[in-house]
Formats: sequence, structure tokens, C-alpha cells
Amino acid sequence: MNAGDDEVVAAARAGDESAFAALTERHRDELRVHCYRMLGSFDDAEDLVQETFLRAWKNLASFQGRSTIRAWLYRIATNACLDVLEDGSRRVLPHHLTGPTDPSVGLPPRTDIAWLQPFPDRLIGTEGRWEPAAPSEAEPDAVVVARETIELAFLAAIQHLPPRQRAVLILRDVLGWPAKQTAALLEGSVASVNSALQRARSTLRDHLPERRLEWAPSAKPTEQERSVLRRYMDAVERADLAAVAELLAEDVRTTMPPYPMWFQGRGAVVAALTASWDAGAPGYVGRFQMVPTQANRQPAAAVYVQRPGDHEYAAFGIAVLQIENDHIVEITAFHDLDLFAAFDLPTALPAADR
Repeated sequence: MNAGDDEVVAAARAGDESAFAALTERHRDELRVHCYRMLGSFDDAEDLVQETFLRAWKNLASFQGRSTIRAWLYRIATNACLDVLEDGSRRVLPHHLTGPTDPSVGLPPRTDIAWLQPFPDRLIGTEGRWEPAAPSEAEPDAVVVARETIELAFLAAIQHLPPRQRAVLILRDVLGWPAKQTAALLEGSVASVNSALQRARSTLRDHLPERRLEWAPSAKPTEQERSVLRRYMDAVERADLAAVAELLAEDVRTTMPPYPMWFQGRGAVVAALTASWDAGAPGYVGRFQMVPTQANRQPAAAVYVQRPGDHEYAAFGIAVLQIENDHIVEITAFHDLDLFAAFDLPTALPAADR
């Protein structure tokens, strides 16, 4: 603990809520990301941080100071997440459920599925303040994990892990906890933790994209990526299909949860856009305006649409891009209007701003 924390703990134990807040609030950002990694849901992560603080307040008398407040809160948060995961549910994206969709077939949204959610970069916290140090070169699998600790592909991949393996992988390879400390948190043996970690790494390799070794470590989008994003936004706002097509990789994949359809390949994506961007077609969506943002340490844009007869651009979704070699290889557009508040974005834009 920091110098003076023991006095603050004593005050908190005596019922001083402001003292308790002083102990816990400094860890809110990192605990939110930890719960998000465990659950794949921004909404659930917010709830689980509150549940963590509630459990900590109720059990403050059990804190004996043998670990840091931070480690104690991670123990509580991890166990709270494991409680949520007891039913075996996992967060998914449309391509986890079925094969690519025919662009001519429209499907209604599915509200009975727990979809993966994005995480706004503005809530990740001060870069470098609590993100783990680089893993040992002797553990190449851990190096892969360190590169992808917040990207959507990594979040989607760890959804395939059983809850306990997921917890071990995050604690050991992402947060850099020693095996002994991880075993203590999970009330298991070092041997069981090491075994779970090896199984988790093996499963992760099967579900991460083949290009994963080419990815850079988690960081803010590069200027090159931001340039591609700007060109993409401009092309979409002008409804310029040819310009959009030039930016797409040949094997690009696009999804838009909670809509279950998804498209694979430049041709299929352009065909789908052609149908929805044609003002004379029955499926015409409207005109778009986009605002740059960042999610999961990836380039992203908030999408707004002005439908025929509307006088403003209404919130439509948060599009997260994966960019490689100046081309977009994946677009995940989350059609979830509640996310706009999390990204500190308005739910409408005046048409005059276009």
C-alpha cells in the first residue's frame, strides 16, 4: 500500500465512506478493463466494478493487509466475474454463429444473443500507468497475448475459454501476475494454474487470426491508420462505393451486431452497400455522417444516419476497424445506441453540420 494507506483503511473500517472511496476509486479504470476482458461486455463490466466495490465495502474487515488493496480488489473482481460466467455463456460476433450471408438477404436483429461489445479508449486510463510490462521472450505465447490484450479479435478469442482458464490467462499473461499469486487468488495450486494456462494458450492459438503475429503491440492507432480511417469516413459520407472498395482488403469481413448477417470479401461487402445506399431502392438507409473515435485501441467512427424526411442525423452505430497495410481487413459496426453515452458522443447531429 501507499504510505498512509493503513490509516485510510482504519478510517474506512470505522465507516468512513470517503476513506473507502479514496482506497478504491484510483483502481476503477483498470478494474473496469479487467472485468471487460473477463466478460466481453462493457455494460456488464460497469456493473461488476460496482459489485466489486460493494463486496469490498461489506468485507473490509477481512482485509488483513497481507496483499495490496489493488490485489485484493482484483481478487474480488475476478471472483465476481466468475460468478457471472457460471452459466457458461459467452459473448459472440455474428461470424461465430454461422457462415457468410448472401448480401441480398436481410435479417432482423437478434436480441436473444449476448453480443460482444466494444470498449471506449477514453476509459482505458492513462497509458502505461497500469498496463503490464512486456512478457519474457522465453514465453512466445505470452508475447502474442500482450499484443492483443484489448483488441476485439483477442476479446472474441478468449470467449472460447472456460471461465477459470480465462481468468488464469488474463491474470498471468495480461496482468503479469506470478503463478503463486494467481493460484492464491483462485484458491488453487500452482500446478493447476500452470496447467490451465497452457490449455488456455493452446485454445487461444486456434481462435486468433492467422495474421496475429504481424500485429503491433496494443497502442493508440498510428497516423497511417488514422489516415485510412479519414479516407473511409469521407467515402462513406459521399456514398462513394468505388472509394470505399479501394480501401477494403480483398478478404475483408464486416459484421453489425445485433444483426446476425455478416459479409466476407470485398465483392459481398460492396454488394450489400450498393443495396442500402441506392436512394431509389426499397432498402435505402439514408445519408451518413461520421465522427472519429477510438475503441479497443483500434481506429473507430461513430456513425450517424439521416433517413429520408429527417432533419437531423441520428445515432446509428460505433464502427471499429482493423487496418493492415493501408487496407481495412475488418469492420465491426455495433448497432447499439446505448454505447454513444459510453463514448461521450451525442445521439444526434444537426444536418447543417454536414
